[in-house]
Amino acid sequence: MTSYRRQDVLRILQLSSRQLQAWERAGLIPQHELYSFQDLGQLRVLRSLREDDVPAASIRDSILAMKAVAGMSNPLLEARVVRTGTRLAFRHRGAMVDPIRRQLLFDFERGNQPESASAPRPSPLRVPGVPGARDLQERFHAAVQAEEAGEKHRAIALYEEILGIDPDYAAACINLGTVFFHMRQFGRAEELYRRATVADPDYVLAYFDLGNVLDELERLDESIAAYITAVTLSPRYADAHYNLALAYERTGQNRHALRHWRAYIKLDNRGPWADHAHGQIRKLLIREKLSIVSRADCYIPPRKGAAELALV
Repeated sequence: MTSYRRQDVLRILQLSSRQLQAWERAGLIPQHELYSFQDLGQLRVLRSLREDDVPAASIRDSILAMKAVAGMSNPLLEARVVRTGTRLAFRHRGAMVDPIRRQLLFDFERGNQPESASAPRPSPLRVPGVPGARDLQERFHAAVQAEEAGEKHRAIALYEEILGIDPDYAAACINLGTVFFHMRQFGRAEELYRRATVADPDYVLAYFDLGNVLDELERLDESIAAYITAVTLSPRYADAHYNLALAYERTGQNRHALRHWRAYIKLDNRGPWADHAHGQIRKLLIREKLSIVSRADCYIPPRKGAAELALV
C-alpha cells in the first residue's frame, strides 16, 4: 500500500501544517506520520467541508453519530456527505440520513444514480426489526415525498399505515407528529412525539419536537425538561440550546438562559439566530449587573488585605 509522508500530504492537498494540526486536535482525523490513500480521501472531504464553513464540532459529532447509526468505520469515505445547515447528512444505500437526529430525510437527488460496483458496501442502516422493513422504508419515502408535494392527507395516511404495521417506527411518529403540529393539533402531535421517545429513548429529535409542542401548550416546565434531555443526549444540538434558552427566559431563569445562549453561539455563530442570541446575552448581562447592584443596601468597605474586584 502506498504511503505518504506528512509533508507530502500538505503539498498534495495544499494544506498548511496549522490546518492539519487543528483537525487533529478537533478529533476529525488521527495524527499520523505516514498516511494511506484512504486518509487522503478523508482529508479531501474535510478540506471541502471546512472551505464551506461547516463547523469542526458539527463534522466530528456527525461522524460519531453516523458510526453509531450505520455501523460504519469511516463515514466520510463510506457514504456521500451532504451539508444541511450547520449539520451533515449522509447518502447511504438509497437513503439520506441525519445521524444526529436519527432521521431519514427525503433525498431529491436520489433515483437514477447507480452505485459503483467498486464502492464500499457498509453494513445496512438499522431499520425496524419487523418483516417487510424494506417495504416500510419505501412507504416512508413516499410519505415524505407526499409532504413535500403538499399532499398532506396522503402523507398522513401513509404514516398511519406504517405505524399500523410497526407501532415503534420512531421516524414515522416524528414526521406524522410534525404534520399535526403544523395543523395546530397539538394534542395529537404530543402523543406521537412521546411515542417516539418510548420507541427510541436516544432519539434526540423526539425530545426536541416534544419540547416545541409543550412550549406551544404553555407547559414550560415540561418543555424545559424535554429540551434538557435533548441537549444531554446531544450536547452540540444548537437548536435545542436556543429553544431551551428561550424557555428559561420565559420562566425568569435568566442565569440558566444565559448559559444556553452562550452554548448556542459557540455552535452557530453566524446568521440572524446568532445575532439574536448575542443580543439576549448582552441584555441578560446588563440585567444581572443591575440585579446585583439593587441587592446592595449599603456600601461595605473591603476588608484590609483582601483582594478587590474592579470593573475593567
